[in-house]
Amino acid sequence: MNGNAKTSETSKTSETSKTPRTSRVGRRAFPAFALLLAAALPVQAAPSRESAPVNEYEPAESLEGNFLAAYIAGASKDTAAAASFYREAVKADPRNAELLERAFVSLLADGSLPDAFRAAERLTSRDGSNGLAQLALGVRQIKAGQFAQARQNFARSGRGAAADLTGTLLTAWAFAGANDGKRALDTVNKLKGERYYNTFRDFHAGLIASLVGDQAEAERRLKAAYDADRNTLRIVDAYARFEAQAGRTDLAIQAYTEFDKLLPRHPIVRDALTKLKEGKPLARLVNSAQEGAGEVLYGLGAAGSTQGDELPAIVYLRLALYLAPEHALARLTLADILDRMKQTDRANEAYAQIPTASPLRLNADVQIGLNLEQMGKGDEAIAHLDAAMKAHPDDIDIISALGNVQRSRKKYEEAAETYSRAIALIGDRPASNYWTTFYFRGTAYERAKQWPKAEADLKKALELVPASQPGARAQVLNYLAYSWVDQNMNIDEAFTMLKQAVDAAPRDGMIIDSLGWAYFRLGRWDDAVRELEKAIELKPGDPTINDHLGDAYWRAGRRLEGKFQWQHAKDLNPEPEDLEKINAKLKDGLPELDKPAATAENPPEGKANPELPKGAPAPNEPPGAADKKSGG
Repeated sequence: MNGNAKTSETSKTSETSKTPRTSRVGRRAFPAFALLLAAALPVQAAPSRESAPVNEYEPAESLEGNFLAAYIAGASKDTAAAASFYREAVKADPRNAELLERAFVSLLADGSLPDAFRAAERLTSRDGSNGLAQLALGVRQIKAGQFAQARQNFARSGRGAAADLTGTLLTAWAFAGANDGKRALDTVNKLKGERYYNTFRDFHAGLIASLVGDQAEAERRLKAAYDADRNTLRIVDAYARFEAQAGRTDLAIQAYTEFDKLLPRHPIVRDALTKLKEGKPLARLVNSAQEGAGEVLYGLGAAGSTQGDELPAIVYLRLALYLAPEHALARLTLADILDRMKQTDRANEAYAQIPTASPLRLNADVQIGLNLEQMGKGDEAIAHLDAAMKAHPDDIDIISALGNVQRSRKKYEEAAETYSRAIALIGDRPASNYWTTFYFRGTAYERAKQWPKAEADLKKALELVPASQPGARAQVLNYLAYSWVDQNMNIDEAFTMLKQAVDAAPRDGMIIDSLGWAYFRLGRWDDAVRELEKAIELKPGDPTINDHLGDAYWRAGRRLEGKFQWQHAKDLNPEPEDLEKINAKLKDGLPELDKPAATAENPPEGKANPELPKGAPAPNEPPGAADKKSGG
């Protein structure tokens, strides 16, 4: 029952706003949903397509070969391959129960549901206690309208907190599908135990009551869920839609508006508010028992996703989408998990399946464009985002995403122009919601060597970034202050800001590196060594930090250690231009100083050292570790 523009909205507001991704609020403690699957998941696997996949893998010549290939594919989180090889292995040894179970789980996680259901039938015929197989078959029966049979399967789907929660709610929806509203509500009311059960119970009881026509009970239960948790989008959306349908538009607008203050610019909330203000109706959140059961599975999958239980989350989401293929939040959550698991091409497949009429489609288009850029398909990314921008010329997120890709491809002037187009659209909207747009335009201007414009934007971003996001504020402080140090200006203020950034993000090795490198630029070698050694401890595999520490050691008279750090930096695959400088230093060391070292009270004069790092934020990440001033 969770969800936001990117995944679940049930975690606290992130301290660095992802642009264009939406931050999340309201993390809840949730049971380990892997409990339901633990006994049935011998292979770790990532999801593939929902439709039956084409066999793209050449089978091995033996049972052992197919099993080994499937096992390795599962361990590598490639379920398309795992499912393919397990199919072949089961053909060779159809009576092997363990092999069949592994194949079932791989097929289910991969989205090959027809094959998974057939495997579940074979498993339950041999072992009726296989909870996951019983759950899967019950889901299939709900879709077929066989509600009594579904309830029997859910009754055999296991025991434990997660299984009880799942089985109880799905059983209630099966009663609702059979038009037995009383038994459906009685079943939901049996849900007791964990504290968070109360919200689940009232939420689904309200949806069931609304579906079966008990509007008084629906109002009471949805209001109870809303009063208990106003931070979860799905609860707010269900409650507001019910109030709107009841003619209480003012209460619906109020609920959405309050949520918008907590999580600004959520596409679903913006779309609902626009419709309400234009006098358009809002559809009920759930319109059938099948959709209601899908909502149960989506809620479990979304919550598991936020807790890092990715494989159980994938299984729940696959089953949810089987019941409710138009469930845009479920598909978006699945795509987000694929993104996190670096299955970028499959994530894009999931994004592309989000209905075009969904308010989440623009968010999906943004992510498709950013993923294309990550995949090295920059021209396709720009073409995709440019087409989306032309179709939605007033959407700030689409425009900003295009700017991010242009900036990633070092088209800094074009990126700045694109960001300017987005900023022009802000108008009377709360500018604090768009601080990242000013930040990114500032970095583009800085890269385009238009410092006055860059400085103005970075200052504006620093003014706008919310106090509730100290990590994000640290990144802006870092970029602006380091740029000043780079140009030998505002030294005292820059150092104050860098120290504030370190205080706000004391475990950010990249920011600490900035402070250390600033000390180096001022000739304060011992201070530089101290800070850069801290940075190395926090981020030992970064070539830039190792290179900086080598420079600091050299200037501090520790030349053997300096060469060791340079060699280490070289071995960490630095950028080509940095590698050339590192090789020169390994050969000849640093040049002798022509004048006394500078201090904070006596900053150096003249042109900035060309060694100074010039990093810029990555196109699809927040102003975070990748946004520090990096280089060598």
